Amino acid sequence: MFGKPASETVMIKKISWILFVTMAIAIGLYPGIYFLIPREFGLLSSKKPELLNSIFWNIGFYTHIILGGLALLIGWIQFSSKLRARNLKLHKQVGKLYLIAVFLSSVAGIYIGFNATGGFISSLGFISLGIIWFYNTLMAYLHIRNKQIEQHQKMMIYSYAACFAAVTLRIWLPFLTMIFGDFNKAYVIVAWLCWVPNILVAKLIIRRKF
Repeated sequence: MFGKPASETVMIKKISWILFVTMAIAIGLYPGIYFLIPREFGLLSSKKPELLNSIFWNIGFYTHIILGGLALLIGWIQFSSKLRARNLKLHKQVGKLYLIAVFLSSVAGIYIGFNATGGFISSLGFISLGIIWFYNTLMAYLHIRNKQIEQHQKMMIYSYAACFAAVTLRIWLPFLTMIFGDFNKAYVIVAWLCWVPNILVAKLIIRRKF
């Protein structure tokens, strides 16, 4: 009597899924903007010229955003039970591509994290994110290699929760910047806020699902 009607629950789930996929695709394509307009905007406008001119930093930066964007762009596909049931081969191929993208993007993210805007606390937040993203994805891979499907699914939820930090960062950052009136202060907070709640939500999802 006190619960929501089944049709309403289904509708909420559909809307949530559509919103989830839309945000993943939109931010997954976002790195393309760096190739369409001059890159000295947003975050990069706060970087020192010597860093922007560093070959190694640029390799790390573009590896991180391009492959991270790719992981975000294709990762949601793996959570569609309908697509997985219809084409298991596609699921495996997308999974392999996701793994490669994450491994390279996370390592690059850890590297550029040492020069994160906001100093030590900000760097520690993003480096921790990179390590957690890499670890959970590696564990997901090892579990599926050993045919441990349930454990694989759990680790993939954690992995994509870390990946989705690219979306939540862009949701939180404008609000925090307005609240504090300082981009650097906002960035220090968002270095943690963009992923810690995501991992907690992933844990809740796993508890309900398994």
